[in-house]
Amino acid sequence: MDHSAKRRTPPLEHPYLKLFQLLMLASLFYFCSGIIQVNKTVKEVAVLSCNYNISTEKLTEARIYWQKDDEMVLAIMSGKEQVWPKYENRTFTDFTKNLSIVILALRLSDNGKYTCIVQKPEKGSYKVKHMTSVMLLVRADFPVPTITDLGNPSRNIRRIMCSTSGGFPKPHLSWLEHEEELNAINTTVSQDPETELYTISSELDFNITNNHSFVCLVKYGDLTVSQIFNWQKFEPPRTDNPVQLWVILISVVSGIVAIIAVIGSCLTYRLAARWRWEKRNEEGVDMEKISPIYIRSAQTSV
Repeated sequence: MDHSAKRRTPPLEHPYLKLFQLLMLASLFYFCSGIIQVNKTVKEVAVLSCNYNISTEKLTEARIYWQKDDEMVLAIMSGKEQVWPKYENRTFTDFTKNLSIVILALRLSDNGKYTCIVQKPEKGSYKVKHMTSVMLLVRADFPVPTITDLGNPSRNIRRIMCSTSGGFPKPHLSWLEHEEELNAINTTVSQDPETELYTISSELDFNITNNHSFVCLVKYGDLTVSQIFNWQKFEPPRTDNPVQLWVILISVVSGIVAIIAVIGSCLTYRLAARWRWEKRNEEGVDMEKISPIYIRSAQTSV
């Protein structure tokens, strides 16, 4: 009879091999009224609660399983924790918070439904005592692009670069002006093999003799991010105040008049001086002509 009893309730000699069978059996007794949703971004930390309290003494008797969709994440048996390779070194259990698991450095591949199952021994086998699910949504939003001035590759031509990184899915970058797409150069897209996040950059050349307003637009999935770059061509400074214009005009005219007056005074002075010098010369010549005649007439009379 003892032998028959053992055949009816065989012990789980290979718990990991029987794991998925137990999970399927547990799903028959699981009725879910709603799934808790946790929203996080890439590289953040996620805490997923099992919503089940258990004392330290009974922890060694229970079996706790965490799985994501159809793959194992973590298991606790006889008080010992085992983490599957994909989550190793970045996932652990927080026993103080309702058997929560903590996932560090979130990746896009961590998206999915996580299920916690608690089993306890009963009549020689383990029975499901608790099961709950948590939906983890990991976002990877691109930050607002950065536009960098790369200088002048040639005369009257300016080059700028637009770049952003850390998003998903694969992005597309375009340059727009007046809602029309422009011809970009050196557009590159790369993906990190570990995080699966994308980096994109693109360059644009434009004529600096005109005013411009460019839009760098990055599309990824149904979302977009953008940045605006404005360029103003160089113009000499001018004043729009009529009072200042009149002041400048009067100052210029006054300066010209003063210069003409100085030049006129100099010319007048030089002409007057020349006239006086010529007058004196003429008087000297007349005296020379008159004197001999006067002298001769005086001698004759004597």
